[in-house]
Amino acid sequence: MKRITLFFALFLFFAHSSFAQKKYQIRTIAFYNLENLFDTINDPNKNDEASPIMEIKENRAAIYAKKVNNMAKVLSEIGTKENTDSPTIIGVAEVENIQVIEDLLKTSYLKNKNYGIIHYDSPDLRGIDVALLYKKNHFTPTDQETFEVKLWDTDGKRIYTRDELLVTGYLDGELMHFIVNHWPSRRGGEKRSSIKREKAAYVDTQIIAKIRKTDPNAKIVIMGDLNDDPINKSLKVVLKTKAKKKNVHKGDIYNPMEDLFRRGFNTLVYRDNLNLFDQIMFTSPLLSKQKNYKNYEFYKAGIYKPQYLTTQTGKYKGYPFRSWGYGYFTGGYSDHYPSYIYLIRDKKN
Repeated sequence: MKRITLFFALFLFFAHSSFAQKKYQIRTIAFYNLENLFDTINDPNKNDEASPIMEIKENRAAIYAKKVNNMAKVLSEIGTKENTDSPTIIGVAEVENIQVIEDLLKTSYLKNKNYGIIHYDSPDLRGIDVALLYKKNHFTPTDQETFEVKLWDTDGKRIYTRDELLVTGYLDGELMHFIVNHWPSRRGGEKRSSIKREKAAYVDTQIIAKIRKTDPNAKIVIMGDLNDDPINKSLKVVLKTKAKKKNVHKGDIYNPMEDLFRRGFNTLVYRDNLNLFDQIMFTSPLLSKQKNYKNYEFYKAGIYKPQYLTTQTGKYKGYPFRSWGYGYFTGGYSDHYPSYIYLIRDKKN
């Protein structure tokens, strides 16, 4: 009986490997919040002196190098369970400038991956931005643009937050659009601050509408640290995301992260509450019901959380193994786990 079970398990393994690697092309699309990836230089035009690394008085350069190397290691591994290569497209958040991204790409983990960078400085007062990394041999950008999220507080004072980044281009010859977000935080409380994220979500709807003027059946991937869960108003009411494939119709946005959240998956923990803020969703043309894979279609979604990315002991056991804590470097990674989706198509195409 044990031999039969082992034979069946091996059959499934090799059948799956054949499905994933021989017959089909798989491209991984990933998102990762890099938790305050700042350099060691004080920029007089930003409030970067409030960043964790600037609070450290000794060995700052060595700590920065370790932090960069840690981030690069994770980026190189996302999605490699079913796709042996690192992600083709990576959205990142909480980067200070283009220099820290260039330093990421110089590490041993990423230097031979042939990544390009699309980054713009945002008006965020702390100087944190979003960016897109892409493999030059698979993705060719044709257009890029940032969109400002304009917010004001109750006194009429402007609140400066991260821009939303749109990158359009050809993924292995197929036109696609990628929107990278880092929506306003929950500072001041979830309910009180929710209007800020709803406004950020509204900007996404405007970006999508703009794309559809010239590309009515556009394949659009929306990703980012949304500071909201898949069930919150910003997603369910403003973006009108759908949780079930059968309910997705033309013009809808499917969010595979909602099902993961319902099943207990998370990308961060705050005060012992599980949250899934780091999401990747997409428009209906990437969700074919025929599954013919003539062009790229959604295959599956996941959260990358190997054991080393999780705190193993102490008060924060089970939390993401973050980099910074109370004025020192922990040796860890990020207070978020990365999320990813696989896109798949027949190799003949």
